[in-house]
Amino acid sequence: MSKKEKQLVGVKEIARRAGVSIATVDRVLHNRSGVSERTKAKIQAIIKDLNYQPNLLARRLASGKTLNLVTLIPEVSEETDYWSVPLEGINQAEKEIKPYNVKITKLFYDMNDRDSFVKQAQVILDDKVDGVLLAPAFIDETINFTNACQERKIPFVFINSDIPSQKSLCYFGPHLYHSGYSAAHLVDYLIDRQDKILLVNISKDIQADHHILRKEEGFKTYLKDNNIKEAVQLNITKTDYLSVQKSMIEIFRDHPDIKLIFVTNSRVSKVAKYLASVNNADVILIGYDFLTENIQFLKDGVIDFLICEKPQEQAYRGVRTLYQKLVFEVDMEKEYFMPIDIITKENCQFYKN
Repeated sequence: MSKKEKQLVGVKEIARRAGVSIATVDRVLHNRSGVSERTKAKIQAIIKDLNYQPNLLARRLASGKTLNLVTLIPEVSEETDYWSVPLEGINQAEKEIKPYNVKITKLFYDMNDRDSFVKQAQVILDDKVDGVLLAPAFIDETINFTNACQERKIPFVFINSDIPSQKSLCYFGPHLYHSGYSAAHLVDYLIDRQDKILLVNISKDIQADHHILRKEEGFKTYLKDNNIKEAVQLNITKTDYLSVQKSMIEIFRDHPDIKLIFVTNSRVSKVAKYLASVNNADVILIGYDFLTENIQFLKDGVIDFLICEKPQEQAYRGVRTLYQKLVFEVDMEKEYFMPIDIITKENCQFYKN
């Protein structure tokens, strides 16, 4: 068949060749009942032979039906503006797909409040939703929510942090374990193997923070695998600066010989603020995320390395995946791991989230 002939192929031509009505072809295309198996097989064979591809987008626009997507991510707080970056990715995707009858409702929860997550999750379950983009923080609550989504046949995509036991369409984000493992590999180049390392977690609910725990696991495993002295660990559950400052004063009093600090999330700026206040430029500081405050400490030489995982792209790709699946029935890879980028003051001017 010539290219021109293929362009002319439509439901009417399929019906003519099969000797059936257009309505019968339409039933087969939409997998509806009312067609015998013999006729269905005949129509499907003709569709395959003609290489017919229905214009799903035109069909959706003609129907006037709105695709309702919901995003649920942590809100921007005084402690960190990290979540403003994925929100930019959501807004970018929304701008591209909004003309095609797509509505995106943006919901937010407090990273320090499990109940706020549960409340927003229930808002989604009580509404008529076609798909969800989710950044999970609380493991048990997320599992309860996504189980409910599966019961209601609501597809969901994870960003930033994955829960592999749940049947998400896709995950966009870092491989958390390897992120921590890679950070420890970087450390291996920077200090002697007997030098003292400090691992810092800053979160109000560390034991429920899957994102932190997996990175911590990867970091510790590398140290063990390579016979590097075990890190001193500091868990800070009060995340305001004065609490971080107090904890840092105490840890340096007990361990004045610390050579390197690894902070497992974007709150590395709080540790950097403390080091700058005491003029301690000798300690190597590594943390996460390309945020305004972090970048300034990086340029000032207080933070030595930022590990970055493209949060804006994670959210953008997540929304687009929901759209592609629901409109065009396109299947994506189950996991799309973001690159683990190491940013320094020399290359930060070229980096984009």
